[in-house]
Amino acid sequence: MTDSQANPSPLRFVGGKVGSAVPLVFFIVWAISICVAGAPDENGLILGAVIGLTLGMFLCRSSWSHYAGEVMSGMANPIATVTIVAWFWAGMFAQVLREAGLVDGLVWLGDISGATGGLFVGATFVLAAVFASAVGTGYGTAVAFATLMYPAGLVMGADPVWLFAAILSGAAFGDNLAPVSDTTVVSATTQETDIPGVVRSRFKYAITAALPALVLFLLLGGDGSGAVVGSVAAGGAGPTGLLLLLPFALVIALALRGNHILVTLTWGILSAIAIGSLAGLLAPSAVISIDTEAGRIGGALVAGIAGYLSLAILILLIVAGAHVMRIGGALDAMVEGLGRFAGASVARAEVVIWSIVFSLNVFITINTAAEIAAAPVVSRLGRRFRLHPYRRANFLDAVTSALGYIFPWGGGVLIGYQTIRNLAVQDPSIAVVSPTEVWPFVLHGWFLAIVMLVAALTGFGRTYEADDGSETKDRPA
Repeated sequence: MTDSQANPSPLRFVGGKVGSAVPLVFFIVWAISICVAGAPDENGLILGAVIGLTLGMFLCRSSWSHYAGEVMSGMANPIATVTIVAWFWAGMFAQVLREAGLVDGLVWLGDISGATGGLFVGATFVLAAVFASAVGTGYGTAVAFATLMYPAGLVMGADPVWLFAAILSGAAFGDNLAPVSDTTVVSATTQETDIPGVVRSRFKYAITAALPALVLFLLLGGDGSGAVVGSVAAGGAGPTGLLLLLPFALVIALALRGNHILVTLTWGILSAIAIGSLAGLLAPSAVISIDTEAGRIGGALVAGIAGYLSLAILILLIVAGAHVMRIGGALDAMVEGLGRFAGASVARAEVVIWSIVFSLNVFITINTAAEIAAAPVVSRLGRRFRLHPYRRANFLDAVTSALGYIFPWGGGVLIGYQTIRNLAVQDPSIAVVSPTEVWPFVLHGWFLAIVMLVAALTGFGRTYEADDGSETKDRPA
C-alpha cells in the first residue's frame, strides 16, 4: 500500500463531498444506459469510467495534480490486483479444460442421466456453490463455470438467462461461505473474531437463501430448446472428457488444505494439461501455439488471459473512482447520514448496518474492497449495541457477497459476462446474456440479501457479546 493510500490527503470538490461521487455515479448511469441500449461492450464501459474520472477532475477544487495522483493511487489498490491475477489463472484453467473436451463430457453425462433443462440449471447452481465454497473465489468460479457449464447447459435445453444466473448464484454462495474466501477472511479479521466460528454461524443464513433459489432454478431453468453448440454438433460428446474432472477435484482438495488460490489453480492447469495430453485429448498446439505468419501466439493459455485484459483495465478505473469518492468524503457522508437513523434500537442499528454495506456495494464493484470500506463502521456501530462479532461479520459478508453478483456493473457479473462473450467469439452459436438481462434472476444473491434484512428486522440469529466475550442471546446491560 502506498503512503497516499494509507494517509490520503482530502480532495475538495465543487458541490462539497457530493462532488467526489460524480466519477462513479456517472459511470453507473453510463453502464446502465449502454446495457439497456444493447451494447454492454467492455471498451464502452472503460470509456464511461474514463469520462467519469475526467469530470471529477474538472469538479475538483484541489490541484489537478493532486487529483491525478490520487487516481493513480486508487488504481494501485492491492485488492484489485489480486482479483485480476486470479482471473487470469482461472481463465487459463477453464480454457485448458474446455479445449481438452470437458464440456463434451458434461454434455454426455447430462444426456445419459437425463439432467436436462431446469435439472441441469439446478445442478449447475449446486456444483458452482460447492466449487466456490472449496476454492474460495467467486470470481474464479464465474469464469470456470461460464466456460464449462454454460455451453454444456445450452445443449441440454437450459435457458441461457437462468443458467447464467445459477452460475452467479453459486459463486455468491461460495464467496459467502468459503473459509478461505477473501470476504470471509476480511469479515472475520475486521470484526476481531475467528474464521471457523464465523463460517459455522453463517450457514443458517446461506442455506435459508439457497433452498428456495434451488427450487426455482429447477422449476424455471429449462426452455427445452437444446441449441446445438460447437463440437457437440459434430458428435463430439463422449465420456472421455470426464477425465478432466480430476483436475477439478485436485483444485478443490488443495484449496481445502488451505493452499493459496494461485497455487491450487497452477496445479489444476498443470494436471489438466498432463491428463489431457496422456489421454490424447489435448495437442500441444492447443495449449500454446506460435503462428509465425500472423506473428502471434495462440492456444488455451493465451485465450485464458487475453479475454480479460480489457475488463482488468475497467476494474482498475472503477477502483480509482471509489478511492476518489472515499477521500473526497462522499462515502463518509453517506455512512453518517445512515448512522443517524439507528437511535437506541438494535433492530434499527442492524438495518443501518445492512444499508451501509448495501450502499457501499452499489458504488464499489469489487466486493472485498466494498467490505473493507464498510468494516470499520460495522464494527463501531455493532460494538455500541454489544452485537457479537459473528453477527457483525455475517452482516458484513453476506450482504457483500450477495450484491457482488447482482448489479450489472458488479465485478462478478462483468467477469461472467465477459467469459460468455469470449466463448461467443470462438463459437457464434452461443447465446450471450447481458448483465441487464441476468441481474433480476440471481436468486441466491437476492434471497441472501433479503434474509439478512429480515434477520435485522426480526432478530433471527441475533446474538450479543457477553462480558466474558462469549456468545449470548440476551442483550447485556
